[in-house]
Amino acid sequence: MGALADFSDDGGRLRFSGDLSLAQIGDLPTRLDAHAGSVSAIDLSGIDRIDTIGAWIVHRFAKRTNAAIEGLKPEQQHLLEQVQRADQAAPMRKAPISPFTRVLGEIGEAVAIAGRTLLGLLGFLGATVIAFFNVIRHPRRFRFNATVQRFEVVGVSALGIIGLMSFLIGMVIAQQGAVQLRQFGAEVFTINLIGRLTFRELGVLMTAIMVAGRSGSAFAAQLGTMKLTEEIDAMRTIGVSPMEALVLPRVIVRPPARRRGGSATPSRRRSRNSPAARRAAGRPRGSGTGSRSR
Repeated sequence: MGALADFSDDGGRLRFSGDLSLAQIGDLPTRLDAHAGSVSAIDLSGIDRIDTIGAWIVHRFAKRTNAAIEGLKPEQQHLLEQVQRADQAAPMRKAPISPFTRVLGEIGEAVAIAGRTLLGLLGFLGATVIAFFNVIRHPRRFRFNATVQRFEVVGVSALGIIGLMSFLIGMVIAQQGAVQLRQFGAEVFTINLIGRLTFRELGVLMTAIMVAGRSGSAFAAQLGTMKLTEEIDAMRTIGVSPMEALVLPRVIVRPPARRRGGSATPSRRRSRNSPAARRAAGRPRGSGTGSRSR
């Protein structure tokens, strides 16, 4: 263990000795603060070693007295220069920004994020199309087992929760629909209302929502975990395309889009002229539409 840090005044020239480190610094800072004489130079040629704490104390004292620092070895001089560069006034608070500038900055940041997202989506779409055509050209590269397993996860495994949600929503529709149809004496059509809403409208909508919320989040979590654990990079290393092995099976099993039109289909028009509908509306059996009666 080195000697305690000390200094002596040699006619305005302070000569330091000992170990200028945290363990051996002792009361050196207090003694330097109490030193009242003028100092022209600080001689550090007699010290054994110096660390960041000792360099900071010497730098602070030299800055206060405008004294020159001498006698340092090259590595000690490099440490002192690092401490001097770090002695900068740090702002405690950021400069205030005008609201107009802040709003412009937020808009610009949002536009930049949207642009990067759009470029990423375009790149992903292009890579998916290229992988799809590569599989068409080389059918042996199509992963049939992975696609079937995705069908099971998205479809078969989701039947329970989709059935439960459809059942609960059907109960609510039946209760609310029966109350409203009772005013017209048509509560007998409650079952028809539930069936048509479930199979034509809500069934498809609930399935899409559950697939997007359940299977979509599962896909994102699985692919994200594989990215973090570098499994995707390992697949590229062994010559397996991640787009063909991971993306295509999940794209193929997505639920097909259902086209919805605004006009009534022929089956709906026929249902309006059915005997049950005419009795509910109070029309005679032989009467048709307004144009036919005329």
